[in-house]
Amino acid sequence: MPQKYLIRRDTPSWSVQVWLSFGLAVTACTIGIWHMPSQELDRAFLAVGFCFCLFASFTLAKMIRDNRDERIDTGAWVITVWAGFAMAVSLTAWGLFRMAIGDWEKAYMIVAWFFLLNTVFGVAKLVRDKQEADLLEGIADAEPRSPANDSTAK
Repeated sequence: MPQKYLIRRDTPSWSVQVWLSFGLAVTACTIGIWHMPSQELDRAFLAVGFCFCLFASFTLAKMIRDNRDERIDTGAWVITVWAGFAMAVSLTAWGLFRMAIGDWEKAYMIVAWFFLLNTVFGVAKLVRDKQEADLLEGIADAEPRSPANDSTAK
């Protein structure tokens, strides 16, 4: 009897919501950096910091999901990923708080930044769930092999 799999897929409305949220977060951060009343070097620092946080978050999300069922990464890699994420967040926060801008500008950038970090994990989960469902669907659609049909059987 063939194995039966329960394949769960995200709804199209959820996918749209996740991608729109991520796009809105990136847009909010970009607009905030572009219009921030500060020196160009401060804006450049913040842009680099936000990108650092963005990519460190994707790496962290992937590492956590890869090790969900059993640990496959080395301890050194796990520490490196967590340290990279902590450094990205800490250095970006330090740079943002030392900038000579008004409190409301800082508050806007903090909210946009946290929104960006939050949506990264949603996008990472959405993409990974789709990939896993596609793999399961491929397994479920495969014909069961019998010795008569299997060319590798001897």
